[in-house]
Amino acid sequence: MQNTLKAEIILTDGRRMSVDLYPDIAPLSVENFVSLAKEGFYDGLCFHRVIPNFMVQGGGFLAKGGKLAEKKSAKSIKGEFLSNGVQNPLRHEKGVISMARTSVKDSATSQFFICVAAVPYLDGEYAAFGKASDAQSIAVAEQISRVPTKRWQHYDDVPVDAIEIQTIKII
Repeated sequence: MQNTLKAEIILTDGRRMSVDLYPDIAPLSVENFVSLAKEGFYDGLCFHRVIPNFMVQGGGFLAKGGKLAEKKSAKSIKGEFLSNGVQNPLRHEKGVISMARTSVKDSATSQFFICVAAVPYLDGEYAAFGKASDAQSIAVAEQISRVPTKRWQHYDDVPVDAIEIQTIKII
């Protein structure tokens, strides 16, 4: 990757995940993530869906008193993946960060997920836009994926104890 940016996801418990962002592969996704991080959109949000041997997802909910409160206001962007007409060679392997979305291909807003295992069936269907910079960052994502979870309203795999993002810095 020629044009790499770095982001650091800092959790309220002090753990950190460093991520390399690839604007040459997914320029809209990187621009969206960077813009939201710089405006402080992610500050105080949580990882609201965590599944061992799959991924950890965050960037859309506040955790308040054991409940989730959705944070809206981020605009939708075009999904940068093959089934949506966009070449994206980045594979969903351990450490890859990708945009979350609904079943609508151009519905990604602020939510992202970090793979904690290879998930090849997501290739060509979700906009991968970066990768964890080091083994320690992957280890943090794996730790998050293994925390105890619960069902809350219609959401599954919600951490019992909130895992909150203090901030995301763009370096």
